[in-house]
Amino acid sequence: MMATTHAFVGLLLAVAVNAVAPEFGLVAAIAGLAGGTFPDLDLAAVHRKTLHFPVWYSVATVPAAVAALVSPSPMTVGVAVFLAAAAIHSASDALGGGLELRPWEATSTRAVYIHPLKRWVEPRRYIRYDGAPEDFAVGAVFAVPGLLVFDGLVRQLVVGGLLVSFGYTVIRKQLPRITPERFR
Repeated sequence: MMATTHAFVGLLLAVAVNAVAPEFGLVAAIAGLAGGTFPDLDLAAVHRKTLHFPVWYSVATVPAAVAALVSPSPMTVGVAVFLAAAAIHSASDALGGGLELRPWEATSTRAVYIHPLKRWVEPRRYIRYDGAPEDFAVGAVFAVPGLLVFDGLVRQLVVGGLLVSFGYTVIRKQLPRITPERFR
């Protein structure tokens, strides 16, 4: 899935936080967007292994969420939302395509690495590949609550993310043709 789709899922967590504790809505929104995006910073390393930790982010989310409930502050809420968004991102990559350059060909058996098991999970391909039309649609659906709840910077980030997502969706199948050989 696209990084923006993951970011919008993280933002959905912030919508829930905003509903019960609006004083933490903005920090939760920034943390959700950042946590939803963070694992994909491993594109320059071993993608879906270096910063994708579905188990460890999930485990770390539990004490972070307890801390946010027991002692709510911008820091505790932000950390809990960031970790939860990163956990969801890391785990949900298994729902999409694999790591191949042309994921619509469905040749890869690697979706996301599970570190404690020392093995890759196979892609489920419910969303065929990052940038597929259904990826854009899912991301747009997850973006709507954030657009309705937040304004200002958060709304601008969401609109910008939707525009980037649309552009990426339009050109995605052309990328292997124009990608430099060193990235193949």
